[in-house]
Amino acid sequence: MTTAPTALDHTVTAPIGVDVRGDVWPCVELAGAAELLGTGRSVRVDATVDDVELENIGLMPTGRGELMLSLNARLRRRLGKDVGDTVTVRLTRRRG
Repeated sequence: MTTAPTALDHTVTAPIGVDVRGDVWPCVELAGAAELLGTGRSVRVDATVDDVELENIGLMPTGRGELMLSLNARLRRRLGKDVGDTVTVRLTRRRG
């Protein structure tokens, strides 16, 4: 089932680094996002991380009922941040 794009305004400030089965992944856990989006499954959104705009990116389940956003090495370099640093993520639109 596809959902029509929906405007969002959900902001989370959290550290980069999510424990996934004993490994720390360079992701940000987005508290409240699963409830807001009505799913704990993967979903595509538009967002900003600090002031960097991201379009049509995927949020992934954490395995603990929340969603997380992966921050690849290129994006972390652009932000000047790495695992352990704090970022602010703002979800602006659900893509479907």
